[in-house]
Formats: sequence, C-alpha cells, structure tokens
Amino acid sequence: MLRKLLIILALGLVLIKLATQQQPNASPNLTFTTLNGDFVSLNTWRNKAVLITFWATDCPSCVAEIPMLRELYQQFHPQGLEILAIAMYYDPPSHVVSLTAEQQIPYPVVLDTRAEYAQAFGNIQLVPTILLIAPNGQIVFQHSGQLLKAQLTALISLFLPTATITNTP
Repeated sequence: MLRKLLIILALGLVLIKLATQQQPNASPNLTFTTLNGDFVSLNTWRNKAVLITFWATDCPSCVAEIPMLRELYQQFHPQGLEILAIAMYYDPPSHVVSLTAEQQIPYPVVLDTRAEYAQAFGNIQLVPTILLIAPNGQIVFQHSGQLLKAQLTALISLFLPTATITNTP
C-alpha cells in the first residue's frame, strides 16, 4: 500500500513538473561514439523513449544513481526504453572507462570531451542531469539532481506502450 502511494505521489510530482515546464524542445539530431566504438544516433531511436543522463565519475550522486539506472534499463529496455550516459567534458576518459566496467553499465556510455553534447542539450553544466526524450523526439523532461526510482519509473511508464509499474523500492 505504501509503495502504491509512493508511486502515485511520484507520478503526481512528475506530472506537475511536466505541466510547469516550457514547451518541449526537439532533441538535437546527434550521433555519438560509445566507449565500445559503436555509433549511436538519436534518429535511430525515434519512436522509443530515451533517457539521457549527464554524469561524472567524481559526482557522488551520479555514481549512486548508476545501480538504479541499470535496474531501470533491465526492466524497461525490452519495452523500448533506451538509456544513454554522457560523461562530462572534464571527466578523465580513463576514469569513465574504469567506472563503466566496475559498475557493469549495460547501456551505452559516451565521452563529451569537447562539451558539444552538453551544449547541444542546452548547455548542461550540473550533474547529474537527466533528460527524457519522448518517442516523437521531443525533450519532455529535464531535471538536475538525484531522482527517486519511483519518480523515474512513473515518468518512463508514461512513454512506453506496454510499461507496467512494479513494486520495487
């Protein structure tokens, strides 16, 4: 019962945040090179919900949210969610590679060595910053700071056709 109430409250907070945001902006059409050398284009992810996290290895909140993001990816990726982690320009690449392996991050991780991705998404400077791109390519949510798993679960569920909210902490 308490978990259901928490989920309802989280959904309410998300809806309030969505309602008070300015008009959604179209996501930039970017192509990224992942740590594995693969190319990922936001255009190829149209018709999917995409969660982008800007993070840094020296940010305790960023590192703390990795297990939650990993769980969300495992839960929602089969339903169409994509997650992309963008390491900030000041983050040493060797630290990003090490932490990615240590945390067993299953979703793509990219380096933003020239801050071009942060600029493209509105000059992101604070971490962690999470953006949600709706299947239509519009950025519908942006938040700097940590979010609760229930909040992200509720938000993601709004944009996945077959998503179900499960009772996970």
